[in-house]
Amino acid sequence: MASSIYLQGEKRVMTLLMALALCLLVYSALEWRIREGLQASGLAFPDQKGNPTQRPTARWVFQAFHGIHLLLVRYEKLYASRPP
Repeated sequence: MASSIYLQGEKRVMTLLMALALCLLVYSALEWRIREGLQASGLAFPDQKGNPTQRPTARWVFQAFHGIHLLLVRYEKLYASRPP
């Protein structure tokens, strides 16, 4: 299998597996954080059928952002000040 995806050494295969494991960890942490936030706020997210759920997958959330291509935000320069 390693040769079919052009990884010719065991070290490269292990590196690829570590990268995939890291991606799954980030994906899982994202889902956990989204679900935790929805549960704490009492809000829900529509699932594939449009029913509200507090346990959406990251894929559903990514699909909700599908139509957003560019977001321009205007801001003013903020200065931090110390309280008296």
